[in-house]
Amino acid sequence: MENEKQVKVGKLLACALRHKPEVLGIAIDKNGWTDIDILIKAVNDRGTDFTREEFDFIVENNNKKRLAVSGDGKCVRANQGHSINVDVELNKAVPPFSLYHGTKTDTVPLIMESGLLKMKRQHVHLSEDLQTATIVAGRRKGENVILEIEARRMHNEGHTFYLSENGVWLADFVDPKYIKKMDNS
Repeated sequence: MENEKQVKVGKLLACALRHKPEVLGIAIDKNGWTDIDILIKAVNDRGTDFTREEFDFIVENNNKKRLAVSGDGKCVRANQGHSINVDVELNKAVPPFSLYHGTKTDTVPLIMESGLLKMKRQHVHLSEDLQTATIVAGRRKGENVILEIEARRMHNEGHTFYLSENGVWLADFVDPKYIKKMDNS
């Protein structure tokens, strides 16, 4: 279980690696990688006593599995969710028949009209199971709604899906014709 410091540093690392490398003054290469030693030093330079052991613990125990370490153990990157332009070398994958997207009631009319858009991220994020979609929906205020996506039909009609290293399904866009609001009962 992560302690308060590890949660705080984990969120800082995810922010820097996905959205704002400048918050830690780090450089990220075209594939999203940065040197772990430099990253740890940057966290320490902000006044937090942070070790490689704590870094490894965060990577291994974070429930969202947002971070990946390179094969040589020297670099780290976020698995997905970037708002900065990087190529995390995603592999195309054939999705299951249905995927899910957790949201709030007030967003449903717009989604049913315009579809699921990636907004500031590089992809639309979808879940393979209802539990994960419910957790995602619960991150914001309002009544949860789970949308079922006809993923296999989308794929069969020429849309591309990717599966990130941590099990998040990604698409560029989901047209409303593939979306069904699930019954909350």
